[in-house]
Amino acid sequence: MIFSANELASNTTFFKAMRIYARQMTAMFAENPRMSSIFASQQRWLMAQLGLSLHYGRDPADPTKQLYAGRFVSKAIDHGIASRNTAATFIQEMLAYRFVRASDNPPDNRMRPLEPTDTAVQQVVRWLYAHLAILDTLDGGNRAVSLTENPALFTRLQPIIALGLLENHGVRNPGETFNLFTWANSGGVVMDYFISMITEFDPDAPRTMIGPVSSADICQSYMISKTHLKRLMSKAAEMGSVSFETVSRRNMLWLSQGFVKEYWIYQAEKFAIIDAAFHAEAASPVPGVRQLTAVP
Repeated sequence: MIFSANELASNTTFFKAMRIYARQMTAMFAENPRMSSIFASQQRWLMAQLGLSLHYGRDPADPTKQLYAGRFVSKAIDHGIASRNTAATFIQEMLAYRFVRASDNPPDNRMRPLEPTDTAVQQVVRWLYAHLAILDTLDGGNRAVSLTENPALFTRLQPIIALGLLENHGVRNPGETFNLFTWANSGGVVMDYFISMITEFDPDAPRTMIGPVSSADICQSYMISKTHLKRLMSKAAEMGSVSFETVSRRNMLWLSQGFVKEYWIYQAEKFAIIDAAFHAEAASPVPGVRQLTAVP
């Protein structure tokens, strides 16, 4: 079956699975902080998705429709992801870290497109696999197995997913507190960490206690400075989204109902986009499901 965002946003089983996903994302970050830092903020994550879509969604008959630095920068501006300087710096960083390289087989000696390296692609494939596996737990599907058995499926899915993410308001602007964290470097993975710590959840409760947290451990694990983390937590506290409470002489952190709901809705929108893309490409078309196209 194909899950809609509304179905997922009201499904407590999905919420439980979503916490597993959050743990997987924090574990992936711990394995390779430099690579995972691409996904640790909304801006960098969207730029990575855009860059991959320009590569996998390229038109073989039109050499100009590939991943070029100039074209990437232009598209980043068009989609409102980043400024010209920020987008250009991101490309240079990807080249320096060897997540992107110049193509060995350019269509024209005067034009040298870029392409993602195997290291970068493997990380994004793992990201997609994690999403498909979570969806499978909800309906007993075989999405993740399909990706494993047919690796080429990733190249077809990625441009469709990227467009869905870039065009979706719920993904781009899920809420004030979510935006505070996800647009900050490493803020996204800190938020994943908080959600992963939830053990008991009542959607009607105004607060969800997640337990004691160590600022020092967070800073060390997720490559965020103490000053930056303190600034994020202070702003979130001013919004009434997080706070500490003394319980049995322990300093316990709680998250507001609104903050948790923002995260839940964001994930519901993202997972629904991925599910629709999967069924559009790997299964027979289903009436009522919009057929997405790649980033133009």
